[in-house]
Amino acid sequence: MSDLAEEIAALRAEVAQLRGVAQSAHDRGAVENLFNRYMYLHNAFEDEQIIPLWVKRGTEGIRARYTNAGEYTEYDSVIRYHQGRPHPEGKLILHATTTPVIEVAADGETAKGVWMMAGTESGLTDPTVAESFPDMYGPTEVLGKKVWAHWVWCKYAIDFKRQDGEWKIWKFRCYELARAPFHEDWVAFGLKNQGAFDLDLMYFGDDGKPVFMPPADGPVPTKAHPYSPTTTQVLDPAPPVPHATFTDTFH
Repeated sequence: MSDLAEEIAALRAEVAQLRGVAQSAHDRGAVENLFNRYMYLHNAFEDEQIIPLWVKRGTEGIRARYTNAGEYTEYDSVIRYHQGRPHPEGKLILHATTTPVIEVAADGETAKGVWMMAGTESGLTDPTVAESFPDMYGPTEVLGKKVWAHWVWCKYAIDFKRQDGEWKIWKFRCYELARAPFHEDWVAFGLKNQGAFDLDLMYFGDDGKPVFMPPADGPVPTKAHPYSPTTTQVLDPAPPVPHATFTDTFH
């Protein structure tokens, strides 16, 4: 009888362990789907649908950061990035994310993920508007407008929070690593484009007009360093590792 009790206890422990493994795998898949859904919506200029993917108003620690110009730490300023985006004619965004490393905290309350992204961005701009950003444009015109067509490479580091039983985006950081117009290589363009990462440009909207980020809630605690032919690459962000509970590693 003692042997049977021990065997039952061992089986119960194994079942509990397997349930934990299954839950962690389920959570990892849910987190990956969440960010993939974000990217599909962003590519289609449907950012208003991204807003419900974020944690709810009043959640402590919400954060978003896209450039070196500043950091957003209030719900309204974070969400502003997704509000009012136009659907300009001729504009294309195709960001394809890959190479995810996702770790769900052992307590099941938070998760961390990093991704790489390779994409294309393009649009048409009124020639008078294009005069302010001459390096962005190629030599051709289409439909009487200047053409910008870029390769772009980024990295993402995101913290997720389980909220009301669902995974939500909690802390978001995008690191633009490099870009280059279609007619120019990223090495030459990278040397003259360093200052762009300190600007607060959000996107090019209707008729190619620049739209800038809302005022930041504060300065960035650390700067991202885009590719330059004069610097070496660093491991930033570092991929998450197994962890028991949340620690702020992507700041």
